[in-house]
Parts: sequence; C-alpha cells; structure tokens
Amino acid sequence: MATYAVGDLQGCLDPLKALLERIDYAPTEDRLWFAGDVVNRGPQSLEALRFVRDLGDGTITVLGNHDLNLLAVAAGARKQHRKDTLAPILEAHDRDELLDWLRRRPVMHRDEELGFSLVHAGLPPQWDLEEAQARAKELELILRGDECGKFFTQMYGDEPAKWKDSLEGWDRTRFITNCFTRMRYCDAGGRLSLDDKGPLGSQAAGLMPWFDVPGRKSAGQRILFGHWAALRLPLEKDPANRVYHLDTGCVWGERLTALRLEDRQFFSVPCAGS
Repeated sequence: MATYAVGDLQGCLDPLKALLERIDYAPTEDRLWFAGDVVNRGPQSLEALRFVRDLGDGTITVLGNHDLNLLAVAAGARKQHRKDTLAPILEAHDRDELLDWLRRRPVMHRDEELGFSLVHAGLPPQWDLEEAQARAKELELILRGDECGKFFTQMYGDEPAKWKDSLEGWDRTRFITNCFTRMRYCDAGGRLSLDDKGPLGSQAAGLMPWFDVPGRKSAGQRILFGHWAALRLPLEKDPANRVYHLDTGCVWGERLTALRLEDRQFFSVPCAGS
C-alpha cells in the first residue's frame, strides 16, 4: 500500500487519470490525498469533482480557495468571475449532493503514522501543529453548520493580517481561512501579504515565503501544500523546513504532480492546459 499526495487539479481530470496510470494506482490498496482546488479554471470541473468524490472515504481532499469560491457562488454570496468554469457544477442534477460533500471536506489533514500534514496554502508562523489543527476544526465546524451561508458573505478580505489569540468573530474566521487557503508570503513578524503572488524574488522588500519566516512554530514538521503554481520550489525545500510543494501548474499547461509519502518520490505528467 502507498499514499500519494496530489497537487491542484483545478478542473483537469484527464491529467489526473494519466497520473494515476503513471503511478499504477491500485484503488483497493493505495490512498490518495488531494491538496485542494479540485475545481475551477480548467475544462472539467464537474467531472473532476465527481471523480474525486467517487474515490470514496479512503481519499483525503482538503479545501482550497477555488473550492470555497464555488461554495460561495452557489450560496449567492459571490458572483462568478469571468474565468470561472463552475457553471456545469451549478447546473448539474446532482449539484446539491456535490456541494454538500465538498463543504464537509477538511481544511487540514494530519497523519501521525506517516508524519505528514496536508493543507492547501500554508500555516502562519504563530501556529504549531496542535494549534493549526484546532483552528482547522473551528473553520470546519462553521462550514458544516448553520452559519455556513453567513460565513461566505464575510469570507473575503485581507484583514486581519496577523494572528492574535484575542481575535474574535468573522475577523478570526477570515484570518484562519486566509492562512489555510490563500497565504504565500509573510513578513518577518508573521504578517500576511496576500497581494504578493509571484515567484521567489518578485515579492516586495521584507517579504518571504511563509515557510521561511524565522521562528515558525511548525518548522521541522513535514508539510504538504499546493496553491502556489508560480513558486517553482525544489522537490523539497531543505531538510530543516521539510516542506513539500505540490502545485506544478497543471491548469496552466505545465505538469500534475504526486508525491509518494512512504519514500518521498515525486511523479508527474504533462498537462495540455486550460
């Protein structure tokens, strides 16, 4: 049995099928983890969502920003962007079942035996793994509860930019959401900069990737993440940070990548783009 963590699909089902063939995926033996953003921008959002859902309970899928965008649009809290490819899902006969399944996905997954944690975007430097798991549970309870619709009307925004234990209400929930699904760069004090999205070296002075912030409390833990196609991170950042980046730009015509967790071997297939 092997466990494979797969990068952002963004509505690209054909590359996923090619990748599963490449790794000789055995449904009854192997496990799949998805780093979020199953849908949007690519041509097969509906098909990709159904496919991942139908893989069953042994598959782990954390929520990404595009997945939350779909839920917000479906709830009437946000209009579709011109580049969104969500209409087939919203018009599908099984839309309610798909959306209910999606909003019940975790925003963080931790496997103690394997020693890996999976998130879509990152973890702020103020959180260790225990804190991160607690904050993930906060967000998951809202997504699965009666306040879900209200949450989507309050979800978007870049403030607050820094964690404090005293944060309350939607400010607290928004910060948690931004960390798990949107963050890339921070300053040395752990303040998020959500406007900077480009490759290393393009960021404003004083900013660094979230995993390079001095004193990061989750340093030394194996963390899998996607979200940042422009990052171009080496296969493993370095032995001290032990972060593994999975988004290799499938929807932009580059590659779809999986990491086999047991021996940390990467596999990838080319993508035709959206």
